[in-house]
Amino acid sequence: MPHGDAYGMEETSHALAADAVASSQEMRQSMPLLISNRKIIVLKGPIVGLSATERVANSTKRIEDVLRATKKVPQIAIEDIEDGRATRITLDGKPAFVVTPIDIDPQAGETTQIVARETAKRLHDAMAEWQEQRTMRYIGMAILRSVAATLIFAAILWLLARANRYGMHKLAMAGQTQLQKTAGGRLDWLDRGFIHVSIMRLLRLLGWMLVVILGIAWLIFVLEQFPYTRPWGEGFEDSLVQLLADSARQGVAAVPGLVLVAIIAVIARMIMRIVSEFFRRVGAGKIEVTWLSTDTVRPTQRIVNFIVVAFALVMAYPYLPGAGTEAFKGLSVLIGLMISLGGASIIGQALSGLILMYIKAFKTGDYVRIGEAEGVITDVGMFTTRMRTGTEQEIILPNKSVMESTTVNYSRPSSGSGCIIDTTVTIGYTTPWRQVEAMLLEAVKRTPYFADQPQPFVRQTALSDFYVEYKLVACLKPHADMTRSGALTALHGHIQDVFNTYGVQIMSPHYESDPPEPQVIKEGDWRPHPAKPSAQDS
Repeated sequence: MPHGDAYGMEETSHALAADAVASSQEMRQSMPLLISNRKIIVLKGPIVGLSATERVANSTKRIEDVLRATKKVPQIAIEDIEDGRATRITLDGKPAFVVTPIDIDPQAGETTQIVARETAKRLHDAMAEWQEQRTMRYIGMAILRSVAATLIFAAILWLLARANRYGMHKLAMAGQTQLQKTAGGRLDWLDRGFIHVSIMRLLRLLGWMLVVILGIAWLIFVLEQFPYTRPWGEGFEDSLVQLLADSARQGVAAVPGLVLVAIIAVIARMIMRIVSEFFRRVGAGKIEVTWLSTDTVRPTQRIVNFIVVAFALVMAYPYLPGAGTEAFKGLSVLIGLMISLGGASIIGQALSGLILMYIKAFKTGDYVRIGEAEGVITDVGMFTTRMRTGTEQEIILPNKSVMESTTVNYSRPSSGSGCIIDTTVTIGYTTPWRQVEAMLLEAVKRTPYFADQPQPFVRQTALSDFYVEYKLVACLKPHADMTRSGALTALHGHIQDVFNTYGVQIMSPHYESDPPEPQVIKEGDWRPHPAKPSAQDS
């Protein structure tokens, strides 16, 4: 078999039929036929002993031989062969290649004649460009146009750089002034520097987008100037046009869904505003609801808002652009998995916060002890509780740990209101207990921050081996202009002053052996000043 396209030579129909039947049972290979870097047709093989690569190589050689023999675009002709089962394409009467039944897709309605006609059109354009590639005048003009486009592109980049250096700041200042003028006082919470920097970055982003667009336009223009690179430029341009067209179609198709999403968002926002106004009136005492107290207004409002937002998201989800795509579904699964794995602790913290709010263990302003931490509650949040100690340190406690700790609320006395303060002193047995109690109560009276009701009291909490332990309990006045640590400091100072006044030493005695005389107090010395007779003496 000579090297050449079998269908371009005078072969008998019997050889064609026999080889076609044999080849139909073999694995098909395909190879594109390229002229001037343009795909003309995809030839397949093996057939008549030739592979797809050999068919393409032979066809390319015959076409280029015809092109080199003339300076004009060869005349293309199409003719049926083998009783119409195949179609041959000739150039100036010379065979180029044959479109065979294995080169078409019958299921798509293709025939060798239809494919040959489409192939002839592409071949004509490719041969015209092949001739252009060998025309110095055309190549020179293409180079000049490309250089001119490059210079224009460079000049635009230079102008943009100059504008970015000198005009961007003024433009950002003008935009900042106009934005603040339009928004009125609604942007007072934003720093002016932040607004200026944000506008600057937005302008830079727009500048870079313009540079990218101009760069793509320049690249496409330059590629299309040269016959060999023209298919790349056209393909790039077609891809961009197709991408923009698809994006536009998807955007138009998404408009009804986005309108529904906007309506759902507006309705949810209106419901949240109504709920917020209702809870604001309940918190202000303008509306009385038996099942809702002022302490549970905030958590209840948060729960209702969360339910409204969750319901709105569920309703709006099917109408979001791309909600039915596999990428969107995969993202939803990923987010759900992340919430499942990492959200257990967060949900536990949130539930603990809600429980703390509803059981009213404490509220903002209460002085409490939670585990080893002691101070004033400044905020009870959904996830954490904030406390400020007497030394002006802020402690942030996770609500879950608060639930697991013992909480002592000093701001809830048995009667009245205010903050409970207690302190402990240990005095030896040689000091009458009545005198110690009287001196402690007098120290409370000297401290102006404590209330008369409920009355302060002293308890003997332990009779140790060497001393008695006295605990003084008093209540701060409501809204006293003093912190608990400050009031406790003032009370300790007055205790020392009172004990010094009456000559009683504050100490916890220890000794190694019994004294020679029993350490007891005679009955006549049971009530030294400032102690007075009481019901306990009877």
